[in-house]
Amino acid sequence: MRDSVEPLTKYERSRKKMVETQIRARGITEARLLAAMERVPRHLFVSEAFSEKAYGDHPLPIGEGQTISQPYMVATMIDALDLQGEERVLEIGTGSGYQAAVLAELSAQVFTIERIPSLGTRARELLENLGYTNIAFRIGDGTIGWREASPFDAILVSAAAPKIPKALTEQLADGGRLAIPIGGSLSQVLKQVTRRGEALETRTVCGCVFVPLIGRDGWP
Repeated sequence: MRDSVEPLTKYERSRKKMVETQIRARGITEARLLAAMERVPRHLFVSEAFSEKAYGDHPLPIGEGQTISQPYMVATMIDALDLQGEERVLEIGTGSGYQAAVLAELSAQVFTIERIPSLGTRARELLENLGYTNIAFRIGDGTIGWREASPFDAILVSAAAPKIPKALTEQLADGGRLAIPIGGSLSQVLKQVTRRGEALETRTVCGCVFVPLIGRDGWP
């Protein structure tokens, strides 16, 4: 435990400010989520050139035409999953690995899929070096999910789809939640989908802008 008189580091101060001003101030108050985002070193998930901007209120490039999402959007999507700590979570779009780290802090097991091998490999190396042991990795088409590991209590899709992929809803456990951006190339809405037996309950969370979800049940 940190000694109470030991000063916070620069990045710890930045994380605390990020959580207070960007997330809690906008109405997200789930204590476990806020604490996780204070712990995960976001600056390590971007290149050194962007590390000073890592805690800003905006997305950042991570290479291959992809981005690390704005902290508030990460928090909003994870908040929509209502994680309690025992869930098996599927993440579509590993990207930098930052969101997988936050999910791993909040759930029992994370399964994450990345379409682009260079990003997936880099994220896996970083997350393993940070000591995460409850994340499984795959390179492939996230739109078809990870059927042999299903059902999942929660699924988070960090890219925008033209419609909700059927394979993902089929892999949701009863009572499971899916968070996914749906819409066109310029803007989307974040949808929360909850499975109730054979029925799906859908609600709109907020507007958003994400890179396109590429794959069989996404964009070509």
